[in-house]
Amino acid sequence: MTSRVKQLFGILCIPLLLLFFTVQAHASEQTSESSLWQALQHGDHFAMLRHALAPGIGDPQNFAVGDCSTQRNLSESGRRQARRIGDRFRANGIEQADVFTSQWCRCRDTAELLGLGVVTELPVLNSFFRNFEQEATRTAELASWLSARDLHKPLVLVTHQVNITAMTGVFPDSGELVIVRREADGRFSVAGTIETE
Repeated sequence: MTSRVKQLFGILCIPLLLLFFTVQAHASEQTSESSLWQALQHGDHFAMLRHALAPGIGDPQNFAVGDCSTQRNLSESGRRQARRIGDRFRANGIEQADVFTSQWCRCRDTAELLGLGVVTELPVLNSFFRNFEQEATRTAELASWLSARDLHKPLVLVTHQVNITAMTGVFPDSGELVIVRREADGRFSVAGTIETE
């Protein structure tokens, strides 16, 4: 596919995405944190988590998905933060969750350190920071995956700022949770955010 065709495809996908997503910008101010934790336990909601603290922006030029030594990784503070986030889940009654992660090491490590159960890589959660032309198609693919997902068990998606912002309109801090509701009509809305620091 040529660069021009990709660009045109991305433009055409934008109206389609607007059919899927409804963003409520001030939902976090209107919804209590305790009700957000409860929502995760009762279906129709899921959590998008930006990976924990990993100093820097993007990745080095020699980045390789399977080689953590070529990537921007969690700092020690980030590793502690990820463990504390897992503790927050447990303190709010969530001992186990279905945890899916980007293949980037900082996301995989965050997901593992949560200690909420088996972690599964989901390539649709991979960053498109260097390839923004993938934003529309990647977000639509994630929406399709979520539309078919059983949400009766808590679901946590560990991913990147760009992915979360494309999906929700929220620009999360490292380690911040965005709680999303899957509406009966198939759209998604932001129920609120939970800061973990």
